Amino acid sequence: MADADISLQAALNGGREHPAVPRTPEELATEARAAVDAGAESLHLHPYDERGHQTLAAEPCAVTLRAVRDACPGIPISLSTSADIEPDSKRRHEFVAAWTVLPDLVTANMGEAGILELCELLVERGIGIEAGLLSLDDARIFVESGIASRCVRAMVEPLDSDPDDAVSHAKAIERTLIEGDVPLEQIHHGDGIASWAVNRRAVARGHGIRTGLEDTLVLPDGRTASGNGELVAAAASLVAVGE
Repeated sequence: MADADISLQAALNGGREHPAVPRTPEELATEARAAVDAGAESLHLHPYDERGHQTLAAEPCAVTLRAVRDACPGIPISLSTSADIEPDSKRRHEFVAAWTVLPDLVTANMGEAGILELCELLVERGIGIEAGLLSLDDARIFVESGIASRCVRAMVEPLDSDPDDAVSHAKAIERTLIEGDVPLEQIHHGDGIASWAVNRRAVARGHGIRTGLEDTLVLPDGRTASGNGELVAAAASLVAVGE
């Protein structure tokens, strides 16, 4: 039986292509409001610059955070620090150090170069860390690093396209956390249609889940979603059934 306090996070954009993927601050604010209205309790998003590129630069991050906070007051907001946005770990560190408006949280992918040093900076700046575990190796790095006590939660994020493989991968990551005595809240999600299989298992295990246009463009039945609100509503239904 699932825990009644299962968290539901919406991942609004990333780099996927879909007519409803939000990129501007105004679009992100609108999609954020739709996700929260559908049941999201926290938001994860990637700011874009004026050229239409994902960015960690201070000004576009600040403008985006203000817009989303105005639309969704009191809702925790998580930004990405993925190497897909800035592959140079030194520049990524400099960008985060220069932020003028701080997110509540960031995802920090454990398999990336310089990530533990970045986590030290995040702790100094008072930004909560969501440890991104995209693979079993990431989970092992995380456990061995000893940084878990300084993080808010662990993100279990298998990227396998096959649903059965994704569920098996999530199970292995979860087992590594248990064996490593990591008591953090876990939020699970996958990629594409496999994300729903990962979500269903997570709810049954009492873990939080994440969905949104960053993770999948399709609903559990394979139909293309109209936007983040519809995806979050479907995830909220999974949580309700699990409870």
